[in-house]
Amino acid sequence: MNFTGAHILSIEQFERADIKRIFDVADAMEPYALRKKVTRVLEGAILGNMFFEPSTRTRVSFGAAFNLLGGNVRETTGFESSSITKGESLYDTARVLSGYSDVICMRHPSGGSVAEFAQGSRVPVINGGDGPNEHPTQALLDLYTIRKEMRSKGRKLDGLRIAMIGDLKHGRTVHSLCKLVRLFSDIQLTLISPKELAMPEYIVEELRMAGNKVTITDDLTHSISDIDIAYSTRIQEERFSNKQEADMYRGRYRLNQRIYTEHCQPNTVIMHPLPRDSREEANELDNDLNQNPNLAIFRQADNGVLVRMALFALVLNVADQVDKYSREVNWHSSLRG
Repeated sequence: MNFTGAHILSIEQFERADIKRIFDVADAMEPYALRKKVTRVLEGAILGNMFFEPSTRTRVSFGAAFNLLGGNVRETTGFESSSITKGESLYDTARVLSGYSDVICMRHPSGGSVAEFAQGSRVPVINGGDGPNEHPTQALLDLYTIRKEMRSKGRKLDGLRIAMIGDLKHGRTVHSLCKLVRLFSDIQLTLISPKELAMPEYIVEELRMAGNKVTITDDLTHSISDIDIAYSTRIQEERFSNKQEADMYRGRYRLNQRIYTEHCQPNTVIMHPLPRDSREEANELDNDLNQNPNLAIFRQADNGVLVRMALFALVLNVADQVDKYSREVNWHSSLRG
């Protein structure tokens, strides 16, 4: 695809060569993310960060990525601070706010809403999550993490065995990741969830039509013994009609060090899009896994900055100019190690 000026709305718009391009640029961003260098390549550019649904990691990660490229960030959080509460359409909002920004990142609780917004925008729009539909940048950072974790073990993306665990019906991160892995060969996917929270059938069919093997089960311990990646998700309480309904499924698939030792291979990588629900009744990834070297959830979050920096650089057509506007860092940073 031609990234310059493009909206990033869905995994569907990428081909395998596009993924390689994003990941190559993300690799080049590491010195800046680790504070070894500073670049001002986007000096004067403005990111409009519009988050109409609660977010910490995604919102801050987008903002940090833009700042690290030298740009400025303006934020809108929550409907209460937007004229949408006065009846303004997404199209009108887009027409106005795109005049104030060079690129816009948007999260919205309704599926398809970000694409609707993009129709009115005069600048590129990046989907930060639209309801239970998609979360394309999360899928990209997830696959980027998988690639890095597997590369350290001498493995490639093709031929991997991935288990997705938890609320697969409402989890937009796993929806987008499934669409992304269709671009790779011989992927074996094990989808572990309560039957009521199973992966949407159309996504399963798309995976199988792409030649990937898919196993659907509601059993955790017997399904994680022969996998490379255990990708856990929380129960998406905000997608249920009430808390009581969500509580019916909370805590069903808990992974702790004992279960990992007894049922997983020693090098199985543990992932989670975060936030993990650490409340006693949920605790899908126990804190006793924190010292497990294969727990990649925090490396995963760090990788989000690299991938989002890459997308900004590509969409704003400065990927080949980043080093030109760089200099050495003159302050102490613990991130440099």
